[in-house]
Amino acid sequence: MILSHHRYTTLPLLLSISLLAGCEQSSIAAEEASPRPVKSVTTQSKREVVESLPGMVRARTETDLAFRTLGRIVSRKVDVGDLVRKGDVLAEIDPVSLRLAVRSADANLRDAKAQLENAVLTEGRKRTLAHKKASSIADHELAEQQLKSAEANVAKETASLEKAREQSGYATLRAEFDGVVTATYAETGQTVSTGQPVLKLARLEQRDVVVDVPEKQFRSVRLNDKFRIALQLDRTAQTVGVVREIAPQADPNTRTHRLKVAIDEAKEVFRLGAVVTATPLVERRKQALALPGSAISEKGGAIHVWVVNQSTGTVSPRPVQLDTQARGSRWVRVLSGLQEGDEIVVAGVNELVEGQKVKRVQERHP
Repeated sequence: MILSHHRYTTLPLLLSISLLAGCEQSSIAAEEASPRPVKSVTTQSKREVVESLPGMVRARTETDLAFRTLGRIVSRKVDVGDLVRKGDVLAEIDPVSLRLAVRSADANLRDAKAQLENAVLTEGRKRTLAHKKASSIADHELAEQQLKSAEANVAKETASLEKAREQSGYATLRAEFDGVVTATYAETGQTVSTGQPVLKLARLEQRDVVVDVPEKQFRSVRLNDKFRIALQLDRTAQTVGVVREIAPQADPNTRTHRLKVAIDEAKEVFRLGAVVTATPLVERRKQALALPGSAISEKGGAIHVWVVNQSTGTVSPRPVQLDTQARGSRWVRVLSGLQEGDEIVVAGVNELVEGQKVKRVQERHP
């Protein structure tokens, strides 16, 4: 009877364990089958945006010129807008102290040369006496040392005089190249320190049009793109420029990117400071699809995106080719691998596996 009792009590226990195991497996299966939430967008073509933008003509090279020594400005011979040639005198500081320094250095050199002549005579006399045993060898050696010291002193004072003469030329500020004065920072009578800017000089032969481009339009701009440049006051005055520089970051306040468009061959009417209108001359490029940068995955050097099968709700990776020349930190241009209307995962891509079900939250494509 006792054995029979144990047999009947064991059966419910086994059934309970089986039921618990089944529930746990069902829970795991349900968890695995639950769709993973992701954000997705539907691809669409990004067509080139062609809008005219305001710009300004500026010199490609502008240099601040300064005196190389401390002094009081006694004359400034140029103003803003003046054309100058290389070597022209632009400003002068009081040369009195510099001339006095030259005179002092010249006097020191003459004194050093006199000491050298005396040392030469003394060394010769001591050498003769030493040969005749009329003077000690120590006296001759001392005379030799004094001669060497006098020679070194002459060399030192010669260098000091050369330096003083060179610095006397620092009293005159000259143009380092042909150009135009675009700014002045100091007036006659003002004392300036070494290296303090006195005026700004710009080269005339190299000019750029500086354009600030909104982020939306900036995504389609590339180096060497061409722009039609027209004066705002005279639209008949036109030229073509080439993008030579693109700012890597947007201005934190305006959120625009700065372009520099070279117009080296432009006519003289495009003077520095002229306000112009810049219009992109967009050539037809290979049609591209735009995606947020967050949609791009890379594994083993291969670039791909996760495409949603809209009928089954599952995802699969698809290799794509990107436009490496396109600029923009938030968006990329896909040249091949996708079609317009494909649904692409743009958030939550790191944990996806092929064939996984997803729950999509569609984002609006700008």
